[in-house]
Amino acid sequence: MDGYVDEYKALFADVAASGRRLRREEVERRREHGEQAAREGLALRESIGHHLAAVRAAWPEQAMSRRTALDLLAVVEQSVDAFAGGFERAQRLAVRQEEAARREFIDDLLYGRSDLGRTAERAERFGLRLSQAHAVAVARGPQAYSEADAVPQQVERALIGRFGDRHILLTTKGGRIVCVAPGDQADVLMYFAKQAFAATGGGQVAIGRPQPGPRGVVHSYEEALGALDLADRLDLDAPVLHAADLLVYPVLTRDRQAMEDLVHSVLGPLRSARGGAEPLLETLTAFFDTGCVATQAARHLNLSVRAVTYRLDRIHRLTGADPADPASRYTLQTAVIGARLLGWPGRTP
Repeated sequence: MDGYVDEYKALFADVAASGRRLRREEVERRREHGEQAAREGLALRESIGHHLAAVRAAWPEQAMSRRTALDLLAVVEQSVDAFAGGFERAQRLAVRQEEAARREFIDDLLYGRSDLGRTAERAERFGLRLSQAHAVAVARGPQAYSEADAVPQQVERALIGRFGDRHILLTTKGGRIVCVAPGDQADVLMYFAKQAFAATGGGQVAIGRPQPGPRGVVHSYEEALGALDLADRLDLDAPVLHAADLLVYPVLTRDRQAMEDLVHSVLGPLRSARGGAEPLLETLTAFFDTGCVATQAARHLNLSVRAVTYRLDRIHRLTGADPADPASRYTLQTAVIGARLLGWPGRTP
């Protein structure tokens, strides 16, 4: 900064003597000085202080006319404005570069597209230690979110206020809010879920299982996304979904052809019912979801118990499987789950 100050002193002394304004190249040089000061990590307040010190050094000891003083002050204004403009321009560029680096890291972290060693090295910069296990929670709301939106910022402030620096990464991806936390800190993810549910006005949060290493973040993230997808297909409305509690569903659909055959053979006859298969499938879903209690299923469907009982009997006669019989119930319930996962009967297996 000393070199800048010496140059300012000479410049302001010349201005005080001549009353001229800064030339275009001198204004541009002030901007360059501002950019350089920002890159060197100097404070803007301190740099402007050096400007004013240079003015005092250049101020003639002899009496100065009002006109000359105004000329000098006008040039000081020019110089400070150009310097500050360059300083801010450099800061904006640094912020954009930091944001770009952060987004690139997040993409690599969540999708595993980069060298794992390099990802782990960069993770330290963003507060993560990928040598340990991590779990990922994903929150969605009624709209898509970016990091600049008020909702993610509100959730982040709440997390920082509660936990401080616990090696937590909060970001957005695909319009959803994503929280990455050490795998042994389940309280962080549950608090995130609570805050995200409130901030989104009743959204839904899915939490993946803790997984080790850099690749573990990818796996946990995919589990959380898979849980949200299952919630859509199975009409799960719980505010918080744990991937560990939903592992049976991917198992059921791992052999898609076998599941399609089961659905077609067990539930296919429901298509011949008056009104189609949908009302009967809806009845079976409610019946199984309420623990096979007809009165609760009727309440859930807003039907009379007699209507539900009639439908269950109709299902028995069409399929040959009795929903109330434990021997038949497992096959029927598995077929119903398969139908919901496959979108049957909307999409024919």
